[in-house]
Amino acid sequence: MTKPLYSLTAAELGAAYRSKELSPVEVVQSVNERIAALEPKLHATWLFRPELALEQARASEARWLAGTPRGALDGVPVTIKDNLATAGDPMPLGTAAYDLVPMADDSPPAARLKQDGTVLVAKTTMPDVGMLSSGLSTFHELSRNPWDLSRTPGGSSAGAGAAAAAGYGPLHAGTDIGGSLRLPASWCGIFTLKPSFGRIPLSTPYMGRCAGPMTRTVEDAALMMQSVAQPDSRDYSELPPPVIDWLAFDVDASFLAGKRVGLLMDAGCGLPLDPQIRKAVLAAAKKIEAAGAHVEEMKPFMTPEMLQGMDHFWRMRSLGDLRAMTPERRAKMLPYIDAWAESAAGFSGAHIFDAYSQFVATRAATVAATVGFDFVISPVSPNMPAPAEHASPTNDPLRSLEHIGFTVPYNMSEQPASSVNCGYSDAGLPIGLQVAGRRFDDLGVLQFSRAFELIRDAQKPWPELQ
Repeated sequence: MTKPLYSLTAAELGAAYRSKELSPVEVVQSVNERIAALEPKLHATWLFRPELALEQARASEARWLAGTPRGALDGVPVTIKDNLATAGDPMPLGTAAYDLVPMADDSPPAARLKQDGTVLVAKTTMPDVGMLSSGLSTFHELSRNPWDLSRTPGGSSAGAGAAAAAGYGPLHAGTDIGGSLRLPASWCGIFTLKPSFGRIPLSTPYMGRCAGPMTRTVEDAALMMQSVAQPDSRDYSELPPPVIDWLAFDVDASFLAGKRVGLLMDAGCGLPLDPQIRKAVLAAAKKIEAAGAHVEEMKPFMTPEMLQGMDHFWRMRSLGDLRAMTPERRAKMLPYIDAWAESAAGFSGAHIFDAYSQFVATRAATVAATVGFDFVISPVSPNMPAPAEHASPTNDPLRSLEHIGFTVPYNMSEQPASSVNCGYSDAGLPIGLQVAGRRFDDLGVLQFSRAFELIRDAQKPWPELQ
């Protein structure tokens, strides 16, 4: 292999293991060395345990040598986000306010990945309780964007996005309730799929919350979906066992021909769209149209009232959590989160009922606006990544969700949506294109993303941080 071993895709590793060209042990050693070299700058991981990873790699090597691998991902390095439980490890949820209590069981995504023989090299960081689009945390060190260390990688899957872009192995599991997979994917230049709600079971399901793969390629995301999109009775919201051939993601550009594609350039709420993002997304739309798709610009369907309602409901939910803490514990929470939640103290019951109603209104509006299209494309974020030290793009707890107008609708409508790199800013920072599909058409979103991956402009080299 001419490429560094840490940078190989899961697909490349599977082929190399089958041919015995590579061993999981030498690959994991390379990933361990990469993480050790970059973590003093990047701070994307915690529970980085090189010897434990090598122990798993040696077991995988033995299975490959015996001709009994557990599947295509056996021996492939993986990271898992802080809030996806791994048995025996604490789950701080990014905050110093909680006790470090070992989890009794693996979360469904972690359980599937372990069963398939992947090598867990580290857990990845997140901000306090996952309610920020940054890596700012009172428990973890501040995570940074490998393309520009002064910038945030996004969040709440902050460490996962940074780890994927920096070459901490090929597979990274994150979560998303309003954009927490897609925002860091966009700002770190990687690929992600927020699947249909319930497609990947969770041990603690919640309205709009999904787990998903964060990878450098669409192919690796499809391979990861094959593993983690499996039934688990702990999730009352799980979808029926999928009859999906995830490997059918591999289409050519002709997949785009004849597709009805909506182009959404105005979220209808939140921050104004950065001109550089507008330019990159419009250029992507032209390429998609040139490939034979019928592209039609859409009117915005979100409203400021919808975004504010969701924000206010989440503030009240968090305030309830904070008020259940002792004063000593609450004092350890990030002040930004405390201020954001405390702002709900004066909300009436009627106001919170109206706020909750905006989730339903958002779902109805999203489905109605997108039903006439096979896919909808848009920016992922209206803004380029904020300074690493900022809790959110506005850095204002009373305007904390102004950047999720393009992403949050698909959490509420339960539709699948991806982020695939479509260009770069003048400063060389990545820009993501969001691809949303109809509910349950996760494979279609992967296929569309793969077709675009083939026709987009050449990609910049991944950041080396040497």
